[in-house]
Amino acid sequence: MSAADNILEIRGLCKSFGSTRANINIDFTLKRGEIKGLIGENGSGKSTLLSQIAGLYRSDAGEMTLNGKPYSPSSPLDANRAKIAMVMQELGVVEKLPVGINVYLGRLEQFSSRGAVNMKSLNGAVSRLFSEWNLPPMPPNAVVSGMMIEQRKIIELARALSVEPDILLLDEITQSLSLNNRNSLYALIRRLKDMGRSVIVITHDIDEMLAISDSITVLRDGEVVGDVKASEVTADEIRYMMVGRNISGDYYRADTAPDYAEEVVLTAEGLTVEGEIEDVSFQLHRGEILGFVGLSDSGIHSVGKAVFGLAKAGKGRVALGSGGEVKNTRDAIAGSMGYVPKDRDNEALMIHASIFHNATLPSLKEFRGPAGFLSPARLRKLSGDIVKKLSVKCTGIQQAMDALSGGNKQKVNLGRWLAKDLKVLVLDCPTRGVDVGVKGYIYELMKQAKAQGIAMILISDELTEALGMADRLIVMKDGRIVRTILRGEDFTERSIIEVMI
Repeated sequence: MSAADNILEIRGLCKSFGSTRANINIDFTLKRGEIKGLIGENGSGKSTLLSQIAGLYRSDAGEMTLNGKPYSPSSPLDANRAKIAMVMQELGVVEKLPVGINVYLGRLEQFSSRGAVNMKSLNGAVSRLFSEWNLPPMPPNAVVSGMMIEQRKIIELARALSVEPDILLLDEITQSLSLNNRNSLYALIRRLKDMGRSVIVITHDIDEMLAISDSITVLRDGEVVGDVKASEVTADEIRYMMVGRNISGDYYRADTAPDYAEEVVLTAEGLTVEGEIEDVSFQLHRGEILGFVGLSDSGIHSVGKAVFGLAKAGKGRVALGSGGEVKNTRDAIAGSMGYVPKDRDNEALMIHASIFHNATLPSLKEFRGPAGFLSPARLRKLSGDIVKKLSVKCTGIQQAMDALSGGNKQKVNLGRWLAKDLKVLVLDCPTRGVDVGVKGYIYELMKQAKAQGIAMILISDELTEALGMADRLIVMKDGRIVRTILRGEDFTERSIIEVMI
């Protein structure tokens, strides 16, 4: 292909944040109608590169050329005007605004007259947009607050598509989606390719990237270390380029049968959350990993919230093995439970606070002295131990959480619960947005927790993850349990998908 076939060319792009060099002399080319995969470990500079293309960051050095002309966007709206749109890894919706306003935020003038927005015209455009791209329908006038992370991601995708982009940038969107919506996204990407438009996809799922990409660019420590055709490379070769060494072994459990104690540590009876789950009942045993899987409307994520007392159940109860009931989060924590939600930035972490404050938050009650005072020294030691044990890459415990990569955020998020004397840990998509190395590390922590007798509820949109780690799998559909499968011969993606669909 000639240079005229390139829609975007990048030469010598550099970006630093203080002393941290995020991108170093990046050379990158995107062809028209190409699906380009972008992969690397957390902190390798992938999101920073896309953010410069999308106008979120200004480059320190280097140049970009779009359609053969110099390109240097000063803002995301500037990039939108150039037909480039991005769906970011972290959530970018305004909670208190309705769906329709979020989709066209910053571009409402097309629906305005004399300073007033014509909501009927706006909502009609939003409904047509969702229909045109086969996105899961949602009321344009519905307020975003309270929506699941998956719904929010779809709103962001709709916003990007409303620009009619020639280049669509997707930063870790697939791991926020359930199986059916993920397949719909693949179809959407192929449709854009058929239209001659280009897509850059960041995902930590190497098999997924190989399946959907035409070519793959690999970053390591801010630099390009490989640019290959997807059809000519293996997953192991990609892993080697990412980390600079061979990664061998299986991340998941090696055993093929359920293995847990008879002791029941938690019982859910007839749990019902209106419009989300209905009559959900199960028992959780000491040392068990109980998996929950299902499509986007199955209710699996609501189960985790209900069990931990975050979602108020209209009917049913959650009882601990000790006899106490979980009616709210205070009861859950008092009963030695922990919870790692899917949306870590909005539902788990104080994202602008320090590692120190986030790491110690679940343990403040245990660290109070006789007079109710906290010991700063003990809290510093706790947070320092978490950072050291989980190999969190940071400048120190006072570094802000929003300065960390997704994988290091998740290490703090998970480590602060594992530092406690837990009996039950609820994990909702614990490896979302983390690289292959951190993912394996989290699975190892889960194995260790299981060996210590901690019972875990693993809610996952990744069937391979659920199959690899669970003793039992509960498959849900339309808010109800439809089947329970024990680890063994029927533990296959095919058997689960047949029930899910």
